[in-house]
This record gives sequence, C-alpha cells and structure tokens, in this order.
Amino acid sequence: MPASPSLLIVPARFKSGKLYTQIATTSAGVVLGSSGDFNVTRDTTATRFNSAGLIESVASGIPRLDYYTSGGTAGCPALLVEPSGSNLAFHSETWASGNNWDLANGVTIATGSTSAFLAPDGTFTANAISPTSGITSHFAGSNNTTRVTYTSGTIYTQSAFFKAGTGAAGQFVQMTTWVTPNNQNGFANFDLQNGLVTLVSGATADANRSARIQNYGNGWYRCSLTVTATGSGTERGVRPVLITASGDIRTPSFAGTVTDVLYGWGAQLETGSVATSYIPTTTAAVTRNADVISLSGAVSGCIGQTEGTIYAEVDVRTFANGNRIVCLSDGTSDNRIILQEGANSTLQAIVTNATSGVVDISTASGRTAGIYKIAIGYKQNDFAVYVNGSQTGTDNTGGVPACNQIFIGKIETTATTNQFNDRIRAAALYTTRLTDLELAALTT
Repeated sequence: MPASPSLLIVPARFKSGKLYTQIATTSAGVVLGSSGDFNVTRDTTATRFNSAGLIESVASGIPRLDYYTSGGTAGCPALLVEPSGSNLAFHSETWASGNNWDLANGVTIATGSTSAFLAPDGTFTANAISPTSGITSHFAGSNNTTRVTYTSGTIYTQSAFFKAGTGAAGQFVQMTTWVTPNNQNGFANFDLQNGLVTLVSGATADANRSARIQNYGNGWYRCSLTVTATGSGTERGVRPVLITASGDIRTPSFAGTVTDVLYGWGAQLETGSVATSYIPTTTAAVTRNADVISLSGAVSGCIGQTEGTIYAEVDVRTFANGNRIVCLSDGTSDNRIILQEGANSTLQAIVTNATSGVVDISTASGRTAGIYKIAIGYKQNDFAVYVNGSQTGTDNTGGVPACNQIFIGKIETTATTNQFNDRIRAAALYTTRLTDLELAALTT
C-alpha cells in the first residue's frame, strides 16, 4: 500500500462552517492543524438522511453527513454536495385542497396519527390517498391555484415519497406530466412492494425522459420522473396517479375501491435531471443554496507541485457530464487538476497547464450508478488514471500546474453549476505520483 497521504478527508467531524480533515500536512511533514480544515458555505438550511434513517433539516453552514447509502445506522456517512435547487411544489407535505392541491379528480386524502402515517422524517404527516368509487382516472396535483411557469426545452424532475398501503391501487403509483405545456405526455409506473420502475413511456420521444425509485426504508420509496418541457406556459406541478397494474397506460380509468390506500409525502418539482435532496415547502417555492467546500492558504504544501496523486471514493446516482468531484487549482481555469464525471457516463481526469496544454483521460463509457474509487497519478509527462483497481487511461505528455486551492464537489469559480450533486465518501492527496501498482491497490 502507498505511504500516508498529505491530506485525508473521510466525512465524520464538523462544526458550523467547517469540515474537519483527518490528516493535513505539508510536503515537509508539518501538521497544519485547524488551517487544514475545509471551509463550508451554504446560506440556507438543507436536509440529509441521518443515522437514525430519517430525513432531517440541518442549519446553514453545516456540512451534510448523509447516511443514505449505508441505510441509516449501518455504516459511515458520505458528504452530500449539491448545487442550488428550488422546490416549485407548494405544500410539499400536506396534500389538501385548501393547500393549493387539486383533489377533484377521483381521489380522497386523509391524515392520521397511527404508524401508517409516519412519514420519512419521523412525523405523522403522511397522506393516505384513496380512489373514489366512480369509473374515472384518479389523481392529485400540486400548485392547483398558484401554477408553475414552465419553459420550453427545460428539463424538469418531479418526485415524491410513496409507501404501499392496501389493495391494488395501494401497490402501484404513476407519475406523469400535465398535457399543457408538456404535450409529450411522459409518465412512469412504480411498484412499491418490489421497489421497481415498471414502465417509462410517453406520446413522443424525449432523450431526457427517465424514472428512478430509491428505497428510504420503513416501506418508503422516493419515485421520480424526469422530462423535457415541450412548451412554455403555466400549469400544475407534481402529479401522482393511482393505478392498479404495473403496465397501466397514462392516467387510466377504473372503478375505484374506496378501501384501497396509497401513502404519499414530500412532493418536489425542480429543474434538472436529478431529484436532489428533499426541500420542504408550505405556501411558496423554497430554494436550497449550493454547498461550497474549499480549502486554501497553507494547504498548498499538501498538494504535490511537481508530482502527486488525487484519490476519491464517490457514490454516483446519476452521471452528468462535467460534474466535479475534486479540483486542485491556483484560483483560475488556467492551472488546475480535476476529477469529474465526463460525457457518456464516464469518469474523467483533466489536467490544465497554462504553458503546456491539457491532459484529458476518460474511462470507458456507459458506467452505471454505484460506488467508484478513482485516482490520478500525475508527474511531468507521466499521467495515469485508475478506477476500482484497473487502469483506465494514461498520457505521457503534459506538465504539472502549480495549485494552492482545493475544492470538493466543484471547481474554483464562483459559479455553482456542475457541482457533483452526489455523495463523496472519501478524498485524499499524496505529494508523490504513486506507482501504478500503488494506484491499483489504492482504488481496489
């Protein structure tokens, strides 16, 4: 195994505005102490999945140590880093006609205080949705009076938490777009007993149309549908539809059984192709600001200036081209080394040197969601990238840029686009270019 890193971060200890590093030393072995701890900036509250297996809110400036991938108490947290996002769905938790929800389409919604109504945040705020007895379609919709303004060509993701109840209409749920302005009629069906997306369809093609189901424990699944708006205008928001079979068509009509029950909570509508962490709302849209995690100053001694290695272990839900994992920089785009997601579901290392050009090493395309260990070893005319124990690319030309800043989940600019939008389990720096055998061992 390689020698000790000059900097190691395994998310565990923090305070407001700080994320503590386990190791931070200069290349001469000088311990940096508190000057080696990362600065954390996020000017709003945000949510995380805590060690008790519940969604909870954390204060502004607090790094989000998220336990979702370890299933709550089992395992260690990962650092959740996300860009700014807004939940456009009003009254995300209390789905009632008096709360800007449309319930006039063959459904009734009840609330209660029994265990069945226990929501993913541990409160008794879940909604029990039942069909009426008529032969009709059965659905609800947020933003019934205060509508959402959609923009043609923009990608939108709607999501909500659902739990199976009783009866056929309590096992399955459908999420679908409204006819106007999204005349492609995209929809997806979900099986809540088996945790499956069973159908993704629509009237016309949409390269961005996709669906996802995530297990949040205690019977709850977060279901999401992503589509591209094909027109501009105002319309309602999140649209859960009751269905009775996994392959049902869009908003099917059926004779409802009033004792069937489906539980729902936490509606969210946002721009982008990923359902980001839950943002609770009441009478208006709510914005969560971006997580900005960085370190500069004395830390330049942690960075190999003529040779070095960057390592990261990440949990990837959805690949998005250009999403940054770790960035070393001099504060400009002229000199930097980046680990990031690349095009076509790849992992990528980019080394930019103002005097010697760019080194670009991408892994094989078509990677799926999961946990990846990635490292780049760098030295003058000697670059190699390893992922999960295997070499994925090399380059024997190029220089090493001088860097004095470290960014986790983003690059050095003030812009918060292309942030990682996922969970980082660990990151490390070495001031030497590890051997290929060491890189393979490190990423295994």
